[in-house]
Amino acid sequence: MPKMNMLQAINNALDIAMAEDEKVICFGEDVGFFGGVFRATSHLQEKYGRARCFNTPLVEQGIIGFANGLAAQGSVPVAEIQFADYIFPAFDQIVNETAKFRYRSGDLFNVGGLTIRAPYGGGIAGGHYHSQSPEAYFAHTPGLKVVVPRNPYQAKGLLLSAIRDPDPVLYFEPKRLYRASTGEVPEEDYQLPIGEAEVTKEGADITLLGWGAQMEVIDRAVELAEREGISCEVIDLRSILPWDEDTVVESVLKTGRLVITHEAPLTGGFAGEIAATVQERCFLYLESPIARVTGLDTPFPLTLEKEYMPDHLKIFEAIKATLAY
Repeated sequence: MPKMNMLQAINNALDIAMAEDEKVICFGEDVGFFGGVFRATSHLQEKYGRARCFNTPLVEQGIIGFANGLAAQGSVPVAEIQFADYIFPAFDQIVNETAKFRYRSGDLFNVGGLTIRAPYGGGIAGGHYHSQSPEAYFAHTPGLKVVVPRNPYQAKGLLLSAIRDPDPVLYFEPKRLYRASTGEVPEEDYQLPIGEAEVTKEGADITLLGWGAQMEVIDRAVELAEREGISCEVIDLRSILPWDEDTVVESVLKTGRLVITHEAPLTGGFAGEIAATVQERCFLYLESPIARVTGLDTPFPLTLEKEYMPDHLKIFEAIKATLAY
């Protein structure tokens, strides 16, 4: 299998989807000849023409409104929001239109073919307008699916699944991994299931749960823990909405302990939803309180980015504290 970085895997997935189905259309700010600010759509306009890969005005609400209209008429739009931080002008379109289109029409119309791609998260010294992690906002919205890949293999398989899914999908891409994460990726078409977590490492003492770029951080924390004889089970959630309760619960019933990590701030972060569900289903099996290692309840700081990030050392300290409870 060829080696790809995450950007190449995303580009490959878009290429396959567009080649297979002429109804697949890519658009967003600078995605055409320029190939997008991160080059994820490189050469797609050259290959499929300006009618199927094109630039939009700098208006996110318009991008998603346009995408809703296309999807309602049978197209398969893949709309790019240049940075996830820019998605908020389109919040009304996504939450009140995209998510509710099928429901409000009694399925006479739907926008299930819509996929929204957005680079998200910190780690690139982008400051507070280019580093946010807004997944929890959308997890509160029935009618959407929210997906976050952790590596190139997942990026391709999950994106192809998102494009072909019968529901609208928000696909958040951890931008600090775009070129940093590389791995073997099949050239052929394949899909990975949305809504299924992956147990990436089995263990007995504690469960560690995350998604996206935090999975690499968890792995570094596990290395430290294993030096002290701690056996860690690691789960990549992959899908925020729907999320795989059963896989997480099964693991916690075995280990009795859970640490959840995400880049978004603590308050209102999706870790809180997971923790509430796990304590409901695992209460009598828990050996310690569920721990959350997250970003801070502040705007994302430029000069203090390293202090803000939930790094491997913070996760390692949470592992030790949980075991010592």
